[in-house]
Amino acid sequence: MSTTTVRRAGAREWAGLAVLSLPTVLLGLDVTVLYLALPSLAEDLQPSGTQELWIMDAYGFLIAGFLITMGTLGDRIGRRRLLMIGAAAFGAVSVLAAYSDSAETLIAARAALGIAGATLMPSTLALISNMFADQRQRSLAIGVWATSFALGMALGPVVGGVMLNHFWWGSAFLLAVPVAIVLLVAAPLLIPEYRAPRTGRFDLLSVALSLTAILPVVYAVKRFAKDGLDTPTIAAALTGTAFAVLFVRRQARLTSPLLDVRLFTDRTFSAALSVLLIGLVGVGGSMLLITQQLQFVEGLPPVEAGLWMGPPALMMFLAAIGAPLVARRVPPGTVVAATLTLSMTGYVLLTQVGASGGIPLLVTGFGLVYLGLGAIAALGTDLVVGAAPPEKAGSASAMSETVQELGLALGVAVLGSLATAVYRTRIAGDIPAGTPSDVAGTAGDSLAGAASSAQQMPPGWLDHAKEAATSGLNTAMLVAAACTLVLALLSAVVLRHVGTIGGDEPETDEATPPEPATTQA
Repeated sequence: MSTTTVRRAGAREWAGLAVLSLPTVLLGLDVTVLYLALPSLAEDLQPSGTQELWIMDAYGFLIAGFLITMGTLGDRIGRRRLLMIGAAAFGAVSVLAAYSDSAETLIAARAALGIAGATLMPSTLALISNMFADQRQRSLAIGVWATSFALGMALGPVVGGVMLNHFWWGSAFLLAVPVAIVLLVAAPLLIPEYRAPRTGRFDLLSVALSLTAILPVVYAVKRFAKDGLDTPTIAAALTGTAFAVLFVRRQARLTSPLLDVRLFTDRTFSAALSVLLIGLVGVGGSMLLITQQLQFVEGLPPVEAGLWMGPPALMMFLAAIGAPLVARRVPPGTVVAATLTLSMTGYVLLTQVGASGGIPLLVTGFGLVYLGLGAIAALGTDLVVGAAPPEKAGSASAMSETVQELGLALGVAVLGSLATAVYRTRIAGDIPAGTPSDVAGTAGDSLAGAASSAQQMPPGWLDHAKEAATSGLNTAMLVAAACTLVLALLSAVVLRHVGTIGGDEPETDEATPPEPATTQA
């Protein structure tokens, strides 16, 4: 009886992993620095509360909309080639964002960054699955790749805080330029090209259907946050749902689909995607609210706020590295459920934060939240990619990134909107009579607006706004805690069939595995 062998990665593959982690570091930098830049950005561009939300999550929604398309495109033209095209575009559009002179221009630039970012993420993850054939090496490589997001978030507040302390808010976007340059130089030297064989045509109708499925849903979420459940909101949600059904039906008929819907018949694949989606909703919303709490409520300058955000990011780093190692002996479902329980505890702590002196509790609670994020990001992504055959790594990677980006964006929209609604309800009765309508509208719209209008309000009024914003944070974190508890219980159940990582791994050596796709040096 012959023994199946797989090739173990060598020095070049691990060096290539460092290069592939750069786009994820860039994403971490971009997200964290933008949160810190929001106060000075709001003062300069004067966005409305709704525009603030669009600035924050237009990137996430657009990247989620285009990931599936770009995953398939990378398979066709070469994953390394698409990675380099995306890096060049991301750097160029970051310059446009840095010099935006209006909220509308910045929203458009963030949307363009989302499209450029969609070319990066599925390429990196799919290339990792090709470069690391050994299951244990792949899980550790994905853990390292996932921690690069935490590394970006840990560096972003410190580096970005220093920049914001010395330069204008747009300088935060320029951090993407040197990262893109390094990737463009190093990728051809260390990353092998990979093209999966395709026999069918690139289906543009499927691309259109995927966009018309997600964008109306995005609009419905945004409109609901602003105007409630009115007729246009319901119509947009129903339109998106209808196009989603058409998209799925078309993919099931095509021989070369944008998304192979048969992947969802694998219960490990579907369960891991669900955990990633729901888990990231809480993280996306809490990240926005806590950075605002540190700056607007606690009054910290960007550098100091950035330093306080460092420890939670490092907690994610440790969890993403440690979880795959623990999962070699403990089933992944148990590891995910345990870390999510710790995250739920963190959310509960955040419900107790007050309007002053709450920094230690904020950092402790958010650190526990990030422990769960590190574990589900590493193990969930590995389960998704590992459940798909090698020739479908692009589709699996695209789905993993899609649900994570959509989860983050939905968290900003849903929990951010919930906190904003609580703020508006609490502050409405505190605006003094006779306040000019434009000032009252700005101050009552968001805490950022209240801070920018403080000079035109009576002394002490800003303290009421801070208390109202803190109530919004507490309420949003209570909802996140309840959802995370349910998710922890579901994770223990739906992932209970998954064995330890490498537990049934075939014997390995340095032999080259059979490759169903075309790989080029």
